[in-house]
Amino acid sequence: MEPPQITIGLLWHSVNSDNLGIGALTVSQIAIVDRIADQLGIKVRYKVFGWRDPALPYIQRDDIDVYPLRTRALLRPGGLYSQVRKCDLVLDISAGDSFADIYGARRFMLNATAKTVVLAARRPLILSPQTIGPYQRWWARLIAGGIMRAAYKIVTRDALSTKVLKPFNFGEKLAEATDVAFRLPYDTPPARSGSKVRFGFNVSGLLFNGGYTKDNMFSLAVDYPKLVHAVVKHFTALPDCEVHLIGHVNSKTHVVEDDHRVAVELAGKYQDVIVAPRFDSPSAAKSYIATMDYFCGSRMHACIAAFSAGVPVLPIAYSRKFAGLFGTLGYNRTADCKTQTAEEILHAVIDGFEGRGELKGEVETGRKAAEVKLATYEDVLLEALKRFQCPSP
Repeated sequence: MEPPQITIGLLWHSVNSDNLGIGALTVSQIAIVDRIADQLGIKVRYKVFGWRDPALPYIQRDDIDVYPLRTRALLRPGGLYSQVRKCDLVLDISAGDSFADIYGARRFMLNATAKTVVLAARRPLILSPQTIGPYQRWWARLIAGGIMRAAYKIVTRDALSTKVLKPFNFGEKLAEATDVAFRLPYDTPPARSGSKVRFGFNVSGLLFNGGYTKDNMFSLAVDYPKLVHAVVKHFTALPDCEVHLIGHVNSKTHVVEDDHRVAVELAGKYQDVIVAPRFDSPSAAKSYIATMDYFCGSRMHACIAAFSAGVPVLPIAYSRKFAGLFGTLGYNRTADCKTQTAEEILHAVIDGFEGRGELKGEVETGRKAAEVKLATYEDVLLEALKRFQCPSP
């Protein structure tokens, strides 16, 4: 007899996004579900729904079907609706933090529409660990509340998101975990020789270019490019330091997003800066980041890659998702571009470098907390896979 089967839709995931953070969520999500399915003796088929990207996929398997979305596919009966009807369960991760309106009304409505399609198709919807909110517009909060009330389960990845949802009184439907990317596989770096300290610095192309609108879209209190130059200038002047500029969104087609392009530009102005390659997978990026002795970055999943690999890290935030996620794990080392001055952030980066031994101990404590938090999400999935699996053929 064949094992029981389940078809799981992965909404707002991607197997080939230029944003390796979204890729990290997808690869990690599949790894988590695979392990639970093996435990239960269930055969899983995945349907991945996300934006169409031109890059080559970094995960290819016979049990993974990819359905790139276009806007019209959200509304056509033969589009997303038709494919979702073939699923037994849908896990929606909202690309980590897009079930909010900080990126604009259009992105929020696209996310909300896709979730509504799943609910219209009468399929159980689990909001996988993600940042939920903030909602700056009253109507966005109203729409989000209606969707979440109809969802099967809601799992946040930080205490701040959970706090936002408390007034909704979701009860046992609501759970708090942490980011699934803590499960992202990577190659443990071998021991190395050499006296120089490796400083990994991730510069966000999106912030460097002023956001999608190019006019300080995220209302930063600091001049981000000037801050970046100050950091690079300081660390390239240290004789015992080796500066690595590491992109985590590497896009040849979306210039405003591209971290790698900014890294190359900086390397042209500072001697002895090492520019990391354009990685072909999130695991490759994490494996490189794991070789650093200290790491700073403005892409949250680059910081999660460092943190989950045991590297002392100072996140440089542009939204509350950073402090929410790391703070929930008891790690309160985040610098904030919206509330601190450039001088304060520069000092924090330098202090972190000089005190990286202490940070490493705090990272280890936070990694243990992440394991406990992820167990909560795994329990949610375990119950869902048991409930929604198909009988043995």
